[in-house]
Amino acid sequence: MTSSRPYLVRAFNEWILDNDCTPYIVVDAGVQGVQVPTEHVANGQIVLNISPGAVKGLVVGNGALEFSARFGGVPMQVFIPLQAVMAIYARENGEGMVFGSEPGAPDPDGQSTDSDRSSGQSGQRPSGKPSLKVVK
Repeated sequence: MTSSRPYLVRAFNEWILDNDCTPYIVVDAGVQGVQVPTEHVANGQIVLNISPGAVKGLVVGNGALEFSARFGGVPMQVFIPLQAVMAIYARENGEGMVFGSEPGAPDPDGQSTDSDRSSGQSGQRPSGKPSLKVVK
């Protein structure tokens, strides 16, 4: 199946705008192909306002998100592969969605993370019977 991320980004962007809020995205600036103003990258990430008043020509395609904007008065064409979009949320209340890695998608560095190994997500199903507990 194709990635659900472009559909979710489009839907959350529309939902945030319909509720008169400002859509922001969090981008992993280390993903290959990301073209953002590097002077605004902190800790490998950049947060971008993608509201109609802040950007021109926003296109959320199935493979990438792109638009033109001004950063410090300097115009720039921004290009973001959708696997680099880590979250989309409303600035006013934080409502939105954080994206994890999708099944079958390669890790950016090609290796599993420590959290994947420590949580037992090695691609194998756990053994034993499933159990549920009622919590009141």
